Amino acid sequence: MTEIKNIYCVGRNYAAHAKELKNEVPTSPFLFSKPTHAIVEANGQSISLPGNKGSVHFETELIIRIGRPFEKGIKVDQLVDSMAIGIDFTLRDVQSELKKKGHPWLLAKGFRNSAVVSRFIPFPGVEELKMKTFSLHRNGEMAQQGTIENMIFDLQTIIDFAGENFGLGEGDIIFTGTPEGVAPVNDQDQLALAWNHQVLGECVIKLT
Repeated sequence: MTEIKNIYCVGRNYAAHAKELKNEVPTSPFLFSKPTHAIVEANGQSISLPGNKGSVHFETELIIRIGRPFEKGIKVDQLVDSMAIGIDFTLRDVQSELKKKGHPWLLAKGFRNSAVVSRFIPFPGVEELKMKTFSLHRNGEMAQQGTIENMIFDLQTIIDFAGENFGLGEGDIIFTGTPEGVAPVNDQDQLALAWNHQVLGECVIKLT
């Protein structure tokens, strides 16, 4: 798998998704991170997720990989070298309790195997991305589909925000947000991650 260093995730970057979870639509990028132990590539195998902590929701996202150090003024097409489709798995019941207490989301977002990624492919450029879709198929049926055209904060805004506040370097990846349609996974669900109808990764969920 492509070398991965830091993992950044953009929360609530699609208005319809924010509304389906009854969250406020943000007015500036809202980022959190996952530990590298969360990463697992979907290459046809079974992937274990915790089945004893309430519902586990899938959140399908476009992922971009940073290919060089961030500099102020750098454009997306200069900075990003590859992309993938991924799932930001979330322990939804745990997250709800953390929100009530005002605590960070790490327990709900950073558990092992919570960052599933497909294989990476060369980055085609922002303009081509706008014309295509990413999707998740569950047991042969469409579960989620999105396009970056519907993002609240575009890739340039996300990169500038992350680069200026946290730093970005080669090997860092960004989960850029999920569209509407998130839902709980079930044991033995077969998942396929696709870019413009081309499957880039597959896995079977095992709730333990």
